[in-house]
Amino acid sequence: MVTVSALQFACTDDVSSNVETAERLVRAAHQKGANIILIQELFEGYYFCQAQMEDFFQRAKPRKEHPTIMRMQNLAKELGVVIPVSFFEEANNAHYNSIVVIDADGTDLGLYRKSHIPDGPGYQEKFYFNPGDTGFKVFQTKYAKIGVGICWDQWFPEAARAMVLQGAEILFYPTAIGSEPQDEGLDSRDHWKRVMQGHAGANVVPLVASNRIGKEIIRTEHGKSEITFYGNSFIAGPTGELIAEADDREEAVLIAQFDLDKIKSKRCSWGVFRDRRPDLYKVLLTLDGSNVSS
Repeated sequence: MVTVSALQFACTDDVSSNVETAERLVRAAHQKGANIILIQELFEGYYFCQAQMEDFFQRAKPRKEHPTIMRMQNLAKELGVVIPVSFFEEANNAHYNSIVVIDADGTDLGLYRKSHIPDGPGYQEKFYFNPGDTGFKVFQTKYAKIGVGICWDQWFPEAARAMVLQGAEILFYPTAIGSEPQDEGLDSRDHWKRVMQGHAGANVVPLVASNRIGKEIIRTEHGKSEITFYGNSFIAGPTGELIAEADDREEAVLIAQFDLDKIKSKRCSWGVFRDRRPDLYKVLLTLDGSNVSS
């Protein structure tokens, strides 16, 4: 039996206050019995990718001796919980949207770098982040083997399947998503949720998504850009059903418990991994769907 949690809160643009909020909510999740606790994407500050500004590269830090990671290692060890930690990584002259998974004894289990990098109005991540080079990974924590993708990764079924093929028992997606600055009428919230519910159901695993809330205004080269982040963090069960769900305005600590042995039996009996045909999926290695055998 494993208890998971998704946190949700509004960020300021002050690192120390955001980290304090994250720690307060991690402690609240622990009080509710959580074993694995997910904090939202790039929670140290505003979602700066609304703008292409050279100064924002100063927000990046190397993984080694990163102050927020070290603080979360101490917290994980104190509470005996697992915490995936999102951060803006500097690696020599490369920069990544990255996450480290901290085990319940404070050990850094490894690094994942975001694979799919978006580039559109309000979400100009290609300016800041190199494409991730780690590949999709799973992490054997004290409580479960978990897979972690980051935000835009959550729209790709290939990423979810790759992690579950490697043994992930639960999928986690820290996120920063909200309104679209170029189109006030575009609301992706329900689409966003349904896509990930599909990943849970297609792979017969629970899924945890953590998103921020609040309005953030960033100075850009063309004036001010504004995004209202829609929260709606949620936990889905292994058939894609919603187990716990936050709203679009309030801070939240979501909790759900899963029997991973029971889910494993269901996953095996359902046959979606037994009946796979990898020999027919070579087209997935192409961009244009061309016949790779010709």
